[in-house]
Amino acid sequence: MIRRTLRNGLVAAIAAVAVFPVTAVAATAAPVPHARHHVIHHHVTGHALGQVTTRHFKRLNVRSGPGTGYRVVGTRAVGRTLPIVCKTYGANVFGNHRWYKLPHHEGYVSAHYVHNRSTVRWC
Repeated sequence: MIRRTLRNGLVAAIAAVAVFPVTAVAATAAPVPHARHHVIHHHVTGHALGQVTTRHFKRLNVRSGPGTGYRVVGTRAVGRTLPIVCKTYGANVFGNHRWYKLPHHEGYVSAHYVHNRSTVRWC
């Protein structure tokens, strides 16, 4: 698994370096038509980032859908940084109806327990 992670990271780094000059030229050639392009994203995956911040639990449940009625498909430790694909409405968790979708069909986490480090787009 470590070798696969290193290989994937190396491939992503090479792809980013290969694309960077084209992106830089394109950015200077024409203005960005939408104001939303200033969103800060993770440099390799393109996802927004969030950090698990539960106060009363050591782990955050990852669910199969955006609500507490969906089955638990995994957990994430407090303090862990998560890649976030997008946000959607779901079940109410202490007044918060937003849920974050994780990449690669990993599931959903309640936004109540995640502090997003960058702007998260809507699904």
